[in-house]
Amino acid sequence: MNHPHTVVLVEGISDRSAIEALAERRGRNLSAEGISVVAMGGATNIGAHIGEFGPPGRDLRLAGLCDAGEQGAFLRGLERAGFGSDLTRSDLEALGFFVCVADLEDELIRALGTATVERVVDAEGELGSFRTLQKQPPWRGRSTHDQLRRFMGAGSGRKIRYAGPLVAALELDRVPRPLDGLLAHL
Repeated sequence: MNHPHTVVLVEGISDRSAIEALAERRGRNLSAEGISVVAMGGATNIGAHIGEFGPPGRDLRLAGLCDAGEQGAFLRGLERAGFGSDLTRSDLEALGFFVCVADLEDELIRALGTATVERVVDAEGELGSFRTLQKQPPWRGRSTHDQLRRFMGAGSGRKIRYAGPLVAALELDRVPRPLDGLLAHL
């Protein structure tokens, strides 16, 4: 695709992978639709990316996805670029920016349930590694959900590796609200 008309700004590669995998499962080709998903390398880079792709730069339609902890960075970046002032989460959604309750992995684990996520981990050949994490003193006695979130964030590249398989395991009527909202907005 040479000329996108919409740019979806996301924190990292795992977010981009999940959005692209879900769009594909729903029969959509974002690239062919003129939609480019850009992994920014962290939410703090939002201002530079809005400057490049938004009104100050190429003036493309913008959308995005972020973790709850990064909502402030997104709000400040959008406010500085003239998208409004004293923006709320509802304002973000109206602009096409959706916020995950904790993070995307949390959303996917809740949507799938821990048993399904464990099956995905097993299919990826890492159930033994996950069981080892579960036995570590800081994680013993914690919920399986919390253990899985930690596991996804602990390994190098693990979030990226699991984005596609977790989305593939989703029932399409149980897609996490932020992902569903983002794709509906696009």
